Amino acid sequence: MNTRIRRTAVIVAAAAVLPLALSACSDSGSDSGKSDSASKASASATTPDDGMSGGGTTAAAMDQPFGAACSAVPKTGAGSFDGMAKDPVATAASNNPALSTLVAAVKKAGLVDTLNNAQNITVFAPTNDAFKKIPKATLDKVLNDKAQLTKILTYHVVGKKLTPKDLENGSFDTLEKSKLTTSGSGESYTVNDSAKVVCGNVKTANANVYIIDTVLMPPSS
Repeated sequence: MNTRIRRTAVIVAAAAVLPLALSACSDSGSDSGKSDSASKASASATTPDDGMSGGGTTAAAMDQPFGAACSAVPKTGAGSFDGMAKDPVATAASNNPALSTLVAAVKKAGLVDTLNNAQNITVFAPTNDAFKKIPKATLDKVLNDKAQLTKILTYHVVGKKLTPKDLENGSFDTLEKSKLTTSGSGESYTVNDSAKVVCGNVKTANANVYIIDTVLMPPSS
């Protein structure tokens, strides 16, 4: 009789403990699930969106200078892209060794202040090699004729900032009053179907600059 009572007591005790054990396991699993969910939410919140990050990088890259001749621009100092961006265009050009002939011509024509004080312009800037394409006698004659020199130089300036997209199929009034045309896409553009942009989308404090390999001549020159 005593044995039966003891067995019954054990069974009753086991029956009472089992739900408690199951409940504890269930609570532990729930906490673990909550912990996993929190970890995943945290990871999701701190992981950058690759699509957005990549998009931003691409947009920034598209706004950078482009072209084979850009490699010749100094990496640091006033003549670098960062340095030029801080100065008005005539001053910025004077710090770029590849534009020394253009700068000398601008000074001879008395256009330094005109270009530096202008707002939101685009300058198509011929390289030193572009000026070398002109016979020396002809170039010397132009450099000593202030009116003609001014006419030629102001033909290289458009009174608004042009983006590469604007150049794809454009026609623009210049400060000289005649029009110039542009065409191309990507990183390949020409001006008046003759001058190639060799380093484009260069920023200065007041202008966008496109360095070209040929001096442009106004239609009436």
